Amino acid sequence: MSDELRDDAAMRDLFVEYRATGDRALRNQLVEEHVRLAEFLARRFAQRGEPIDDLRQVALLGLLKAVERFDPDRGVQFSSFATPTILGELKRHFRDRGWAVRVPRRIQELNLQLSETVATLSQDLGRSPTPAEIAQRAGVREEDVLESMEAGSLYRLASLDAKWSDDDSNSPGQQLGELDAELMGVDDRVTVAALLSRLPAREQRIVYLRFFEGLTQSEIAESVGLSQMHVSRLLVQSLRALGSEVESPELGAEVETVIEP
Repeated sequence: MSDELRDDAAMRDLFVEYRATGDRALRNQLVEEHVRLAEFLARRFAQRGEPIDDLRQVALLGLLKAVERFDPDRGVQFSSFATPTILGELKRHFRDRGWAVRVPRRIQELNLQLSETVATLSQDLGRSPTPAEIAQRAGVREEDVLESMEAGSLYRLASLDAKWSDDDSNSPGQQLGELDAELMGVDDRVTVAALLSRLPAREQRIVYLRFFEGLTQSEIAESVGLSQMHVSRLLVQSLRALGSEVESPELGAEVETVIEP
């Protein structure tokens, strides 16, 4: 029997024993035996803006879950079972914890998928691929690629404590005042409420879903029963109408109505 087969048999015996006893020391030994697998998978995500130490911890958590769930009687190697479990944990980490603002889960997952597509295409083409090339390779619409790119800019926004440059001692946070954001926003909220009340009910709902709920045009179209193109036109018309109303002399009286109890 080769050393590799002997090692596989010995590892299977350890898993059988752990399944029977639940011994934590044995569980820890099984985790330590496969740390290199977790670290290898964590490094696959190293260029996506997350500290490698954080990725390593996430991958080890996935490895621990895989050890606890693995059934040696099913006849598959542990590495084959553990790999998708660890990758799933890493992808959940990016999907649920890395975004600076709320982004629809569909867009988060597409952003991860397209990151891999872009990396592969860049190697194949020797340059950065165009959105059309990315869409063709990934089998998605070019519009989805553009939406994913826009959402990607919302991942891990730069810290306000970060310096403008290596030669600059100032940071964005040092340029901020101490005004109460909630207090300063009262007038804006009242103005927006008055402006929105001038739109038809359907347009009010569309504007609300887009800018208050953060839905995409496609999601809004499905919600209100219109085509995405129609929703896009209504949004443009509504924003133009709101912009023209800002200077309206009647707005002051309408604002007073809005703020009355």
